[in-house]
Amino acid sequence: MGQPPVIIGVAGGSGSGKTTVVRRIAQTLGPERVTVLEHDRYYNDRKDLPLEERAQLNYDHPDSLDTDLMVAHVQALLRGEDVELPAYDFTMHARRPTTKRAESRQAIIVEGILIYTHAALRDLCAVKVFVDTDADTRFIRRLTRDVAERGRTVESVVEQYLTTVKPMHFDFVEPSKRWADLIIPQGGHNDIAISLLLNLIRGLTAG
Repeated sequence: MGQPPVIIGVAGGSGSGKTTVVRRIAQTLGPERVTVLEHDRYYNDRKDLPLEERAQLNYDHPDSLDTDLMVAHVQALLRGEDVELPAYDFTMHARRPTTKRAESRQAIIVEGILIYTHAALRDLCAVKVFVDTDADTRFIRRLTRDVAERGRTVESVVEQYLTTVKPMHFDFVEPSKRWADLIIPQGGHNDIAISLLLNLIRGLTAG
């Protein structure tokens, strides 16, 4: 194997447009050169609790995630090894029995709202991006996604947003912005900032 992969962190609040930024990077480099690790694959498996109790857990706190496992996977990818990514069922609030194989490729994108709160994971990132979008837009996107894709009711999404998502954003996500190398306002629609990011990544992955 030639040069080790470049680790690119993409953080930002829930619904900020991280997925759009990740997609733009993958399209630019070519999907065959990019592997994406989503932090929310790594939620702790709490099958020891009844479903009703699992639904009430705070999933926006760093302790809800097995970030040490994600760090181990990123380190393995840096060594050129493939890894088996966990899968998470958001309707059952539990890990799935299946995994997804991730290959070590030229660029490894680590994506999630809380990735910069963990020092070891943060330090692995050669480029740290924070996607910054206003709260109203983020909430509307989260509401639409959770109802359409995660089997949630509007009432449950609103309750979760007010009780955990919003306060955890102010406690953990927003402060982690200070670690970013590049902040992208307006999410994935800021063409100038994304162009600068893509030029930087092209330079790091050249050769």
